[in-house]
Amino acid sequence: MAEITNSNLYHLDAGILPRDACVVIVRTEWNAAIVDRLEEGCRQVLTEHRVAFRVITVPGAFEVPFGISAYWNAHLQGQNRPDAFIALACVVRGGTPHFDYVCKGITDGIVQLNLTLPVPSVFGVLTVDTDEQAEERTGGRHGHKGKEAAITALKMIALKASLNKAI
Repeated sequence: MAEITNSNLYHLDAGILPRDACVVIVRTEWNAAIVDRLEEGCRQVLTEHRVAFRVITVPGAFEVPFGISAYWNAHLQGQNRPDAFIALACVVRGGTPHFDYVCKGITDGIVQLNLTLPVPSVFGVLTVDTDEQAEERTGGRHGHKGKEAAITALKMIALKASLNKAI
């Protein structure tokens, strides 16, 4: 099982970020209490590192990739162009195959965005069997996936900046 103690994810060199970095968080309305906590963790990390951010809300997890794509296309030029996106959602398994379709849809959508957009889309999506598992991943024994998503976004922004300098 993935444990936060097996990772160096939380180690972040604050000096690696561009001064004007901007992140767009695209979050869902479904499972709002959990997604609110994911967003709170993202906001905390981004604020701590003085990174500007904007939050966009879509109805459900399946709509997150469209929200990211639509935001990117609407801001191809101008100062609101983000350096990264963070997808936040929580999909809780129910008694039907709906869970599998939604999880596959958002996963495939985020993968496609990562392969086509010139900025990263970070997967801050919980796919859990129970509400208790979601709680464990928003500040419980499995860490805080919202904070982890924000840290991942910052590291990806820094990676992209370093690769651009190397060219």
